[in-house]
Amino acid sequence: MSTQAPTFIQPLQNVVALEGSAATFEAQVSGSPVPEVSWFRDGQVLSAAALPGIQISFSDGRAVLRIPAVTAAHSGRFSVRATNGAGQATSTAELLVKAEMAPPGFLQRLQSSVVRQGSQVRMDIQVTGIPTPVVKFFREGAEIQSSADFEILQEGDLYSLLIAEAFPEDSGTYSVTATNSSGRATSSAELLVRGEEAVPAKKTKTVISTSQISQTGQTRVDKTVEASFQATALMEMEDAELTQQLAHKAPPRILPMPTSESPTQPSLVTRGTGGRQQSPSPVRHVKAPIPVGWVTLKPTVALSQARSSDGSSRSPGSER
Repeated sequence: MSTQAPTFIQPLQNVVALEGSAATFEAQVSGSPVPEVSWFRDGQVLSAAALPGIQISFSDGRAVLRIPAVTAAHSGRFSVRATNGAGQATSTAELLVKAEMAPPGFLQRLQSSVVRQGSQVRMDIQVTGIPTPVVKFFREGAEIQSSADFEILQEGDLYSLLIAEAFPEDSGTYSVTATNSSGRATSSAELLVRGEEAVPAKKTKTVISTSQISQTGQTRVDKTVEASFQATALMEMEDAELTQQLAHKAPPRILPMPTSESPTQPSLVTRGTGGRQQSPSPVRHVKAPIPVGWVTLKPTVALSQARSSDGSSRSPGSER
């Protein structure tokens, strides 16, 4: 089995961090057998006891040193040493901590929302501030602790409150506070969780506008007036036609029935060579309509009846 002395493929880089923020050193090392890694600060071996809060890890040749919140006392020279049976290698970098202060602020605030029962809810907030603010979530003024039901997540300056399954009792006012040595900031939002409620089917309604009602009523009035006008016109036409028929069918004047002693009136018979002539048209002598019940006879029939009553059977021409 061949051996290879440790070599840093990616050495440490200098880090400049603001006070209260996180600082991370990272290096990539190779070697055979796998080297052992040690960290130093200003020549002194680093450990959790020597520098509280530091995080050290080494996996697959990747060596990492992370300080979650740096202070001015953390400034200095940091080194990582990799050692195996074939040799050792060291990489060094500087950490510079700036004492700059900035009160907390929000790049993204909480947003109000309405969800259905059983839905997953995620509330996100993005925080700024130097040093890094401490973020806490609250519901109706009570602080929320991270659990299986309410999980608090952090990724850089993004903080999230995750509700795995929301219920109506989870409704309320949610708030978040961000606090550092320079100040405090708060953001609030409302969450409404709707329960499973049966929604009745809506009935379809036919809506008639006032204009339509007015038009319908006007149409009915117009049709009534038109029918009345047509009926009146028809009656007038029938009266005119009846009057015209009566005028054309007016009967002649009926002569009184002569007695046996009365001679034939000479005015009814005119002697002449051309024979007997009738009186002028009786239509012009009619001044009033014939009463109902009268019998209408032609003049010739009336004259014949008159002559038969006196026993004469002569024809008009025998008088000559």
